[in-house]
Amino acid sequence: MQVFSDHSLFWLIPWALISFVAAKWLYAKNAWFLSLAKHWRLLMIGLRTAVLFCIGALILGILFEASNLRIEKPIIISVVDNSSSLLNYKDSSHVKPTIQAFQNELRSELATDYSLVEMHVDDQAVYTRNNPLNGLFTNLSAAFEKINSDYYTRNIGGVILISDGNFNKGVHPIYSAEKLKFTPVYTLGVGDTLSKKDQLIKNISVNDVAFYKNSFPIEVDLEGIKMGGATATVSVLKNGKIIAKKNLNYNKSVHDFQHLNFEVDANEIGFQTYSIQVSSASNELNYSNNKRVFYIEVIDSRNKILLLANAPHPDIAAMKQVLEADLNNQVETVLMKDWNKVVKGYNLIVWHNPSNGYDPAIVSAIQTAKIPALYLIGPSTTNSVVQKLNIGLNISGKNYQADEIQGIFNKGFQQFELSPETQEAISFFPPLQAKFGSITVANDLAILMYQRVGQISKTAPLVYFQQKEGRKNGVVFGEGIWRWKINDYTRTKSFDHFSELITKMVQFLVVKENRDQLKITTPKRFTKAEDITINANFYNESMESITTPLIDFKLVNGSGKILNNQFSVVGDFYKLNLGKLNPGKYTWFAKTTYNAKSFKKSGVFIVEDIGVEDLDNAANHGVLQQLAKDSKGAFYTLDKYKEMLQDLKNRKDITSVSYEEINFNDLIDYKILFFLLLLFLSLEWFLRRWFGAY
Repeated sequence: MQVFSDHSLFWLIPWALISFVAAKWLYAKNAWFLSLAKHWRLLMIGLRTAVLFCIGALILGILFEASNLRIEKPIIISVVDNSSSLLNYKDSSHVKPTIQAFQNELRSELATDYSLVEMHVDDQAVYTRNNPLNGLFTNLSAAFEKINSDYYTRNIGGVILISDGNFNKGVHPIYSAEKLKFTPVYTLGVGDTLSKKDQLIKNISVNDVAFYKNSFPIEVDLEGIKMGGATATVSVLKNGKIIAKKNLNYNKSVHDFQHLNFEVDANEIGFQTYSIQVSSASNELNYSNNKRVFYIEVIDSRNKILLLANAPHPDIAAMKQVLEADLNNQVETVLMKDWNKVVKGYNLIVWHNPSNGYDPAIVSAIQTAKIPALYLIGPSTTNSVVQKLNIGLNISGKNYQADEIQGIFNKGFQQFELSPETQEAISFFPPLQAKFGSITVANDLAILMYQRVGQISKTAPLVYFQQKEGRKNGVVFGEGIWRWKINDYTRTKSFDHFSELITKMVQFLVVKENRDQLKITTPKRFTKAEDITINANFYNESMESITTPLIDFKLVNGSGKILNNQFSVVGDFYKLNLGKLNPGKYTWFAKTTYNAKSFKKSGVFIVEDIGVEDLDNAANHGVLQQLAKDSKGAFYTLDKYKEMLQDLKNRKDITSVSYEEINFNDLIDYKILFFLLLLFLSLEWFLRRWFGAY
């Protein structure tokens, strides 16, 4: 043992002398003390000296170096593949009992001389002895990664892995096992390695979302095992009805891979149920992998746009041609005299020269419904109408007096981006016929183009946007944009720049800002292995997140069964855990009440049945054998686990390891010093009382 101190230990010598002198001086003038026998006087002075000396030793900060010998038993870690694929084989009824028998034998044979750790792995590795064999994925590498992380530098004697060798997630387990240097891996193989006659759907590649009235591709990968040149029919079904099918011919090899492409129309909105089905052949090992169900969300992204004019005009024709080229737009052209004045259902209203037939009720309806509008203000639009439109623009001057004005791109415009080529094209666009007069504009305008007369740029806007009270307006201050289109084609032999300009303007106007007070956040797709968690937020009128109202949640499955729940408050938001749900389509409804006002939301999500564990009909013991060989372990089949345990016990290189641990202990940490001080002080106090000193 070595002793260390913050200060030189030689200070203890003078401190011992000082302690003795101080103790003697304490009693030197007490008559009762001088009357005592010499041995009593020496004892009391010695007790006080010892107390003072110990306190001084503590002040010096003395440390004692101590070494302890710790013996660590070898750690044996058993890992069970918990995936459902272990039950795919003909001996599946014996797998669970055999694993349990192995675990019992492992404890009885090795628990005394080894430290045992039990783990199972499917999608992730977990420390447990429970192995229901119901995992939907197999990630064997996760077990080795966790062992390396949790037992790094520990005395790992060996790893025992029970598996069929198949994995469908993570990296190859051989690479992860290499991190456990000098650790033998013993593998116990489950299942039959002989391939059986079978055909299965290996993969379906399809987008999660399709657009209404468009077609979408479906790519199917199939594998035929020992099919011997047979033929099969692959069908695409929607809600159980065949909508497309193709025939395929397998070759006579053991494994034959086929790839098929289908093109399907999206003609219904919402989550649609599709499936791929392969016609069954005789004597197949597994018929459940001949069918796979998947879901496509078909969304109607079309914007319903109304082009409104007093009379036919080439500006309307030019815009209509651009907008109709986008299949996501549904364009309707109406003359003012023929319009029923119903604004509901439109995503954008383009109003050309809103003067003749102007009705304040129309403007009020547009503003109340918060429908974005694009106004093309020509010379025939009167000043009074411009002011009544409430578009941030006032004009003083005579009605119907026109001026020719070109545009110049505002480089500070940030609402959307135009390509450099289109920005340059704007400077070449011919002038528009605009109202003449002094223009006053509001301060909240986002100006896309300023007015330009010749080479002189003005501060007045030619094209601008306004966002006010939850709605958007756009204004083109002039008519004759059809000339922009002609000019674009004359210069570039295409309408690309004009089309980009109109398209970006319309896209900006139709995109809505989400200011809903009740917001529900949930993915639209889950797997049956996931816990389904739904989050919610509620905002007051100032869009501040609050948790005062209670939010009810109703879930309806495909068969109409209703499950009622209520969100829990977590911090400043709401949370609801529905747990795991059976595969299928679910419709949900959320509602709450705040300040006597009702708020509702609804939506749909699906729970998918991911059956990747059913795709393999043969065990892959080659992986297990390679793991054992590379680590100097051994491979056995599961039924020979007793031989494996005996082999493990006979290894001479798996043994306990002793570690010398060096500890530094502060003198103040020793409890015996405290009790000695307490003893000395108590004994001295007792003697003082005994001899009559107070």
